[in-house]
Amino acid sequence: MFDFENDIENCLQVLRSGGIILYPTDTIWGLGCDATNEAAVEKIIELKNRPPEKSFVVLVATEREVLKYAASVDLSLFDFLEQQQNPTTVIYDHALGLAANVIAPNGSVAMRICRDNFCKHLIKRFQKPIVSTSANISGETAPKFFSEITDPVKLGVDYMVHYRQQDNLPKMPSSIIKWHKGEVIKIR
Repeated sequence: MFDFENDIENCLQVLRSGGIILYPTDTIWGLGCDATNEAAVEKIIELKNRPPEKSFVVLVATEREVLKYAASVDLSLFDFLEQQQNPTTVIYDHALGLAANVIAPNGSVAMRICRDNFCKHLIKRFQKPIVSTSANISGETAPKFFSEITDPVKLGVDYMVHYRQQDNLPKMPSSIIKWHKGEVIKIR
């Protein structure tokens, strides 16, 4: 039994009901919801006061899920990702089966295979991808620790994960790349 089992159960209830969670990811603390539920994604857009045309990062647990939610994936990309030490988000063309407001205007989606134990368990048990966006109001600095998350964000979610709230190890946002014909195009 993991020390985050209670958090997983509470997150699952909130995600299934179209709510928002505040949770630790493989990078920084994030706001999350069901990435296939347009109304849930809209709640995050409103909470963050985020421009609606800005797309989101979606977390998945396996390569198989990437293939389910993006068309025409170059399988050699997975070999590259296995070699990366830091979390790496990939922009995939031709998103499939995700909420329209998760997808960029050009039809692409930013997706990351999450290696973090908590996130991986949550995504596998939820059996759907989860939105991951920094836990801050748009334009403000992304919090590096739970203690830096502002009250408006904390009060705007349906559930705050307790696991890792005391963690003070610095985390950074993921690298963002585009994979084009076997070549990496670094975005961030």
